[in-house]
Amino acid sequence: MACPCGLQHIYMAMEAGAGYKGRGLATQLRARYHNEWYRSLVILQFMSTRCVSGIQRVARRKVQQRRRGMKGIHTVPKYRSAIIGCGGRAYGHANAYRHVSQGKLVACANRSNVARREKFAETFGITGYANAEEMLRTEKPDLVHLVAMPDQWRELMPMVSELGVPACLVEKPIACGVEDWRLLCELEAQTATKFGVGKQYRWHPGLIRCREVVQRGELGKVYLLDFSCGMNLSAQGTHIIDWAMSLNDDSPIARVFGTVSGAESLDSTYPAPDTSSCQVLFENGVYGSWNTGFISPRVMDDDAIYKHCRVAAYGENGHVCFEEFSGWEIFTNAKMENHRTTPDEWRENNDLAQARLTEAVFDWIEDDTRPVETNLKLALHQFNAVLGIYASAISHEPIDIPFDPPIDLDSRIHEVLSRS
Repeated sequence: MACPCGLQHIYMAMEAGAGYKGRGLATQLRARYHNEWYRSLVILQFMSTRCVSGIQRVARRKVQQRRRGMKGIHTVPKYRSAIIGCGGRAYGHANAYRHVSQGKLVACANRSNVARREKFAETFGITGYANAEEMLRTEKPDLVHLVAMPDQWRELMPMVSELGVPACLVEKPIACGVEDWRLLCELEAQTATKFGVGKQYRWHPGLIRCREVVQRGELGKVYLLDFSCGMNLSAQGTHIIDWAMSLNDDSPIARVFGTVSGAESLDSTYPAPDTSSCQVLFENGVYGSWNTGFISPRVMDDDAIYKHCRVAAYGENGHVCFEEFSGWEIFTNAKMENHRTTPDEWRENNDLAQARLTEAVFDWIEDDTRPVETNLKLALHQFNAVLGIYASAISHEPIDIPFDPPIDLDSRIHEVLSRS
C-alpha cells in the first residue's frame, strides 16, 4: 500500500536525521499510526508535543516536497462552482466533485423548497441561497450548474450570461419547444458565457471504450447507428442522439424522417410525444434509427422505463453496443468483449462521467480553443432535429436539417396528437 501525505518521509527524517530521539519516536509512530495512515498534520502535532523541533523541520520539508509531486490530491482547487436547483439530479452533479480536482462547490440555490435547499447545503457543507441571482452576485462562481426543470432555462441562462459567469453547465433537454430553441440560439450567438450541456455519458468508461474501437477503424466502415430509450424524446431522446453522434465523429444530422404518437406526456415536465420513431441521415452518409418511448427495445429484465437506453454502431467488421444500465459489448474480427454492469458500478461510473464533464468545462475556461464536446451549439443542433421529427410527423415528409421551424409547430403537434 502506498504511503500518503509524506508519512514515509517523516519516518525517514526521524530515523536518518534526528538521532536516537527520532528513532524512538519513529518506532512509536509506526506502532500507533501506521496501520491507519494518519495524515501528516496529526503526525506533526504528535511530534510537537515531544518538542523535537529538528525532526519537525526536516519532516515538514519532506512533506512539502512530497505534496508538490502529488497533483490534484492536496492542491487548492482553482475554480469555484455553484448549483441552481437542489433536487435529485443535483446530487449527481455535487457528488461528482469527489473526482474533480480543478474546482470546488461553494453554494447552492433553490427558491421553491426551503427544506430541500437546507438539506442539500448541509450535506455538501456549502452556503444555501433562496435567490439564485443573489447567489451569483455574492459568490461570483466560475461555473454554475443549472439543475432545475427545462422550462426554466429561458429565464436562468440569460441571467447567467448577463451576470458574466464564465461557464455554465445545463441539464438536458436544452429546450422544451420552438420558442425556447429560438431564444437560446440567439443567446448562443452572442454570449460570452461558455455553456455546456449535461450529456455526461460521453465520458462514461463503457461508451469511451466503444468509441475508441470505432475511431481506430476496427469496425471498418460504419453503416448504421441504432439508438433507443424507454422514455420520450425530451427525457432521454436527446441523450441517445448525443451517444450516437459521439460514435460517428459528431457528423452533423442532415435529414430526419419520423413519426410520433401519444399526447399524454406533451404537458409533462419533459414535454414530448409518448413515442417516436425516426430514420436519420448524417452528413457523412451513415444512417441511424432513433426510437423513443414504449416502442423501443427492452434491454434488460426490468420494468423501469428509464433503464432501456442503448446505442449500437454496426460496421463491415462487427459492432459495438453500449447500454447505460446493462453494460457494453464489442464484437470485431479481432476481439470479443462483453461487460456486464452492476448497480454499484453504474453509480460510480455515472459520478465519474459527470466529473469528467465538469473537468472538461474547466478546461474550456482555461483554454478557448478547447470547447466542451457537449456544448450549447451542438445541443441546439440536436434539438433542431427533434423539431424536425415533429414537422416530419405532421407533413409525412423528410425534413432537411438545419430546419427553420414555424413558431406554431408545438401547438400543431399538440393538435394532431390530441385528436389521434
